[in-house]
Amino acid sequence: MARALVASWFQNELTIPVNCSHDYNLPNYVNANTLVIASSYSGETEETIAAVNEAKQKTASIIAVCSGGKLAEFCKQNNYECILIPGGNPPRAQLAFSLVQLTHILVSLGLIDKQRLSEFKSASELLIEYTNHIQEKSKELARFIYKKDLIIYTEAKDEAIAIRARQQFNENSKILCLHNVIPEMNHNELLGWMGAKPESAVLLMHTGQLYPQNKKRFDFSASVFETKTKHIFELEAKGTSIIDESLFLINIIDWASYYLALKNNVDPIDITILNKLKKSLLN
Repeated sequence: MARALVASWFQNELTIPVNCSHDYNLPNYVNANTLVIASSYSGETEETIAAVNEAKQKTASIIAVCSGGKLAEFCKQNNYECILIPGGNPPRAQLAFSLVQLTHILVSLGLIDKQRLSEFKSASELLIEYTNHIQEKSKELARFIYKKDLIIYTEAKDEAIAIRARQQFNENSKILCLHNVIPEMNHNELLGWMGAKPESAVLLMHTGQLYPQNKKRFDFSASVFETKTKHIFELEAKGTSIIDESLFLINIIDWASYYLALKNNVDPIDITILNKLKKSLLN
């Protein structure tokens, strides 16, 4: 998740392509001129370990960000750089460590402005300033989502935030939900709303100024949603940078997923089914 956020934050600043891979295999174009940044909080993610072994075979450069595990050992054995972050917690609760270190790598390589790192300090100050607002809004959002079918929409540039939101509601609140982006959803999913049910709930999220045509698309789409459901919730980010705004929305979402877990009477930390999956993969 951290890599998708960082890639989206700096897509208009980076002058080289950045691809986020979530599979066992790397794209065929990876070669000796490619930098592979392996990001796995536990350092045990099966597909990440497979990918770095392939990267080694392709003689790519490798930098890892993890809390230890097989990934750290792989880097030690092969003399690759590895940035260690604090371990021992659920990965979703340690997002900030990965975000800062992935950004640090891009700064160190001269790919983005070094001032980008200072934006994390301003984001921290913003979150402290709006602590009460974030708590109130997150509780309101949890009440809004409770016992409804959630669909999340953002502008395409903010899709990583929507993915984080969907994953948090999956992992913490133990609910299924969907996400899509504008303008893409206007070409297909908007028609699906002709068959929507009244219990559908829409969460609209924004950072910065909407692209003018997307503003029209959001407004039109909302008018369609309103013909099928009365449950529409809008979150608008606060802050002066994309990092500020992203972390502001993520904090509201994270807390909302926790409060929704309490309402659903489920343990937000429980990952029993994921552990069963990992065990099954060993057979």
